Amino acid sequence: MKKTLAVSLLAASVAIGGCANNPSNTQKGAAIGAVMGAILGKATGDHDKSRYAWGAAVGAIAGGAIGNYMDKQEEELRNELSDSGVQVVREGDNLRLIMPGDITFATDSASISPNFNPVLNDVAKVLNEYEKTVLMIKGHTDDTGAAEYNQGLSERRANAVKMQLTSFNVNPTRITAVGLGEYQPKVANTSPSNRQMNRRVELEIQPLTQNNT
Repeated sequence: MKKTLAVSLLAASVAIGGCANNPSNTQKGAAIGAVMGAILGKATGDHDKSRYAWGAAVGAIAGGAIGNYMDKQEEELRNELSDSGVQVVREGDNLRLIMPGDITFATDSASISPNFNPVLNDVAKVLNEYEKTVLMIKGHTDDTGAAEYNQGLSERRANAVKMQLTSFNVNPTRITAVGLGEYQPKVANTSPSNRQMNRRVELEIQPLTQNNT
């Protein structure tokens, strides 16, 4: 699988390079789509394996109780992270934590800033209380520099957050980490402030339900 992913990324990278000489939006979109498909396809497969393994260990949430379970977890996360700079976003029964790069990592670094460790500890406390969930950590960069380098940096940052959470006793079986490089910007990379918004790590929290375990 790793070899297949690497080949897909290389092919897409060559395609994107070709688009620079012949800037067609269709070509560029197809090349980026190939990169995203390769990355997310593998990540989804890994996430499914983690979900099934963890679901077998702790069990699923009954259908009618899912919303209440996630409501309580959302409330606790908002309370814990109210002054942290981390955004808590509700998307149906899922939660998304948006961790800006300017508070988590130094520029061009995958080492978590020391001041952010207590914040991740607070996140871990809530995650450990609400164990009937699985997590996907997504690393993102801006478009400065080579796409291949940004891809690697985003992967290292996602894995750094995973390692920190596991050091705070979050079971690694629950966690999938993936780097998405520069391919899913939050806003257009048209200014320094926009690029700062795109340098981020997102943590998606999904409930274990009877339909997905």
